[in-house]
Amino acid sequence: MANWKRFLQQETVLCAAWGLALVSAILVPPSLDYWDYIDWHTLGLLFSLMSVMAGLQKLGLFRYLGEAMLERTATSRQLEGVLIFLPFFSSMIVTNDVALITFVPFALEVLVLAKQQRRIIPVVAMQTIAANLGSMTTPIGNPQNLYLYSHYGLGLGDFFSTLLPLTAASALLLALFLLFGKSALLPSVWRGRDLTPPSDRSRLALYLLLFVLCLGAVAKLVPVWVLSLIILIALLAADRSVLSRIDWSLLLTFVGFFVFVGNLGRLPSFHDLFQSLLDHHEVACAVLASQVISNVPAALLLSGFTSNAQALLVGTNLGGLGTLIASMASLISYKQVARNYPLLRSRYLLWFTAANVIFLLVLLALYWVLTLLV
Repeated sequence: MANWKRFLQQETVLCAAWGLALVSAILVPPSLDYWDYIDWHTLGLLFSLMSVMAGLQKLGLFRYLGEAMLERTATSRQLEGVLIFLPFFSSMIVTNDVALITFVPFALEVLVLAKQQRRIIPVVAMQTIAANLGSMTTPIGNPQNLYLYSHYGLGLGDFFSTLLPLTAASALLLALFLLFGKSALLPSVWRGRDLTPPSDRSRLALYLLLFVLCLGAVAKLVPVWVLSLIILIALLAADRSVLSRIDWSLLLTFVGFFVFVGNLGRLPSFHDLFQSLLDHHEVACAVLASQVISNVPAALLLSGFTSNAQALLVGTNLGGLGTLIASMASLISYKQVARNYPLLRSRYLLWFTAANVIFLLVLLALYWVLTLLV
């Protein structure tokens, strides 16, 4: 019983997805049509990218790059800028959850070394906001982008024109946060210190090559099934342990929601209801839904009832701001703070929520102003 309780706590979204799928199966009995619900293209891309990122993280590439940047910091403002913008830019390529898994523990370590423990709450909270906002920049930055990009067959031009203005505004807001904060000289903790290079050069080259193939698949130059097969063979031959680092529960969560959304779409009453709610209100509906079920499930659910891909992209990406579960990646940061500094949990949650709401309201207002001007 204790094991099941622990599993439910750790995999709440996975259990919810399959619970909804099973309930919907009562209304729409299982058939071969279920196979068509599943977006195998998106699942293949997710598997491939998670595999490569897990391999690069295991080799220590991201930590090495972070240490190299920290060598050049002299003040607390510069230090916080590096720690916050590292996940902002890296999440564009390695996804928001990988960026936070990599750089939040790193930030906790560095802030202690630099005797800046009092800045743990604002820095980690802003790292989380930065990762969630930076990841919206590219199709591979987070799971909902990858899904919506694939599901709607978007071109890169349409994708970037929709989200780049919001990315630029997000970077400006993060910079303003840093400018209004106090700055002090730091002890030269990192300057002159030997860096920790990636542990295996040959495997590093392999993963970088596989990453290039992933980018080719995102650009629709490489078939996804070919990419997935190549990566699976490469892992089995060269680095099987990486398979245990892949977030299989996320892939299974997608499958559960695919079944749930597919079944809802076959029920005329639900189909008409969702379409009427979403009509011209896609951004607001996506933001509100994300606050309750998080933005990845919101994208999966709402995509079955609207053809407005750009609005859904904006709504689910900005919807990652707000509550702690609006973006599941935010739980990564919270767990790190709670584990290392349990007495800071309540203060962190209050600071995190307040900062998220401010960023959400400002960016939503900016989006609606831009929409009126266009």
